[in-house]
Amino acid sequence: MPVISMFYGIIVSMFYKEHNPPHIHVQYSEYNSIFDFEGNLTDGDIPINQRKLVEAWIVLHKEELEANWKLAQEKQGMFRIDPLK
Repeated sequence: MPVISMFYGIIVSMFYKEHNPPHIHVQYSEYNSIFDFEGNLTDGDIPINQRKLVEAWIVLHKEELEANWKLAQEKQGMFRIDPLK
């Protein structure tokens, strides 16, 4: 699964395998979770502080996430997205 960003120990990945809705996979330590592009946790678990960081990052980079999702649907390479600073 291609890593598109990393910040504060959080790894954000995305891949498309013919399923919707658009989402990202987030790994932090032993936690794995899935977020939609609205910042909603849709599956898994993650500590609240890291969840808030991911939610803020999604708000800042929603357009880039959507662009990467489209690239993935077209089976093209995705680009890295700046980490949360």
